[in-house]
Amino acid sequence: MLARYRSYLASTHLCFHNGDVDRQELAAFLRSRRERIAPSDVGLPAGQRRRTPGLRRDEVAQLAFISTEYYTRLEQARGPRPSREVLAGLARALRLTDAERAHAHHLAGVPPGPLPGPSRQVRQSILDLISRLPQAAAMVLSATHEVIAWNDLAAALMEDFSALPRRDRNLVRRVFLGPRTGDQRMYGVSDVEEFARTSAQSLRATAARYPEDPEITELVDDLLAGSEEFRQLWESHDVSAEPTLCKTFQHPLVGAITVNCDVLHITDRDQHLVIYTTAPGSSSEQALRLLSVVGTQRLDVPG
Repeated sequence: MLARYRSYLASTHLCFHNGDVDRQELAAFLRSRRERIAPSDVGLPAGQRRRTPGLRRDEVAQLAFISTEYYTRLEQARGPRPSREVLAGLARALRLTDAERAHAHHLAGVPPGPLPGPSRQVRQSILDLISRLPQAAAMVLSATHEVIAWNDLAAALMEDFSALPRRDRNLVRRVFLGPRTGDQRMYGVSDVEEFARTSAQSLRATAARYPEDPEITELVDDLLAGSEEFRQLWESHDVSAEPTLCKTFQHPLVGAITVNCDVLHITDRDQHLVIYTTAPGSSSEQALRLLSVVGTQRLDVPG
């Protein structure tokens, strides 16, 4: 990921220095990014009719953990040069892409630090791809195993992720801290113990790549406090993980569904595309077809 930044900076010939802030351009850039974000995009209620599009200044300030007065001064081109920490908060609050984050640092005259956290933005081409796989369950996972995109069949096979708070869409949190039905957990998948091990290993590697991300720190702290199994796996310091090529889901409506599991790494976003398919002519194929009809109308999986 850092190599991607170096390549971006080299391709645009940006020269970062601790000189004067381009206050006018920074103000216009922040305002344009604020106006493109709907309150619902960041989990805020729409509230009463808004006079301007996007978020209000006080909402951005709250999300970035800075004062409203300070943020207002930045948008009015009257503020001091923002620190790297302030820029990191604004990048999270305004959902800046990697290129936009680098641009904000350039305008502020502040060299960018390490990437603050894994990307949660899924390329439109990937979204189009998973929507065009009607006979396969497909989803995109962030570097922390958060489900950030999925198609209808994936929701029917596992659960309706759109009905969950964002924190509960994380599969590492789900496998270690999620609900259980009898002796089953994690949608009754046959490789649940293996997934628990490999996801803990993967999360350790992710935490090393993004040491300044507060969400990863919070996730690891929650898992260490709430799961002895995770604590033991975490303290092993293992970071290698072998993929599982086949697994079986115990679905509450249609029973056992055995799927082939293919995982494709989206390197420029540090994400994974997971595709579940069934063997042609198998009972699992018939069950998955039935799920494509039933959808998420009546999922009995606790959420």
